[in-house]
Amino acid sequence: MHREVTHNTLYATFAQFTEAIDNFFAERLPKEWYDWRDTITDNFRVIAFDLPWHGKTLPPAGWNHETYQLTVESYVEVIRAFCQALELDRPAVIGCSIGGRIVVKLAIDHAAEFRALIGLEASDYQPPWGNHSWASHHPNIHGGEASAGMVSGMMAPQSPEETRWETLWQYMCSGPGVFKGDRFPYDFRDQVASIDTDLCPLFLLTGDYDFTVPPETTRKIADKVPGAEFTVMTEMGHFCINENPARFREYLLPVLDRIRTAS
Repeated sequence: MHREVTHNTLYATFAQFTEAIDNFFAERLPKEWYDWRDTITDNFRVIAFDLPWHGKTLPPAGWNHETYQLTVESYVEVIRAFCQALELDRPAVIGCSIGGRIVVKLAIDHAAEFRALIGLEASDYQPPWGNHSWASHHPNIHGGEASAGMVSGMMAPQSPEETRWETLWQYMCSGPGVFKGDRFPYDFRDQVASIDTDLCPLFLLTGDYDFTVPPETTRKIADKVPGAEFTVMTEMGHFCINENPARFREYLLPVLDRIRTAS
């Protein structure tokens, strides 16, 4: 699927299941989702794509002449372009980690384009990161393994070993500089109060073991947004979709039922 985005052509690899209300994941799905996807796809068409530079989606032509850097603007534009390219009818969008944060920005600026927005491990503020050049091209450091080591403590100890290591493997396989480029600063704190949940419902879910985005951080967003629904997911960490899919399902299905009923 190709679509013009800024100076590059958007190419994204994606997977989808069944035909129903569009439910769009702004990131890839773990393999465990295939085991119980029917509980969702009875009512939803699930679409998940790999962001350019990630997974099966290659970097754009000429990537070797630039340094990869994701931004708020480029992330929002890719998501909107992808939805438009597939002619999705006001999909419900789920995002986790940086995807959860960009969901907040979608609610601020583009709520009318979506049926519902679900932010996992969402926050409205991230100051500039420190020097992470080690995660890019240091001759003595394997960037993928170092990145996996950095995020390994962000998962709950109760999450199954298999899915925790599957999550870490995805980081180990990341391309040079991608982990560094995915870390971008943002500040939505003065904007979130403008979110209109009558126009587009906003659901926020955060794991209680996520020390990078603790529940109180996400709760601050909900406190500023009338109608926003906030849930603490117990025994869950930062990578809730991947690290413990079966437990995450228990929190996701009631939200999807709410969206389906409202639709």
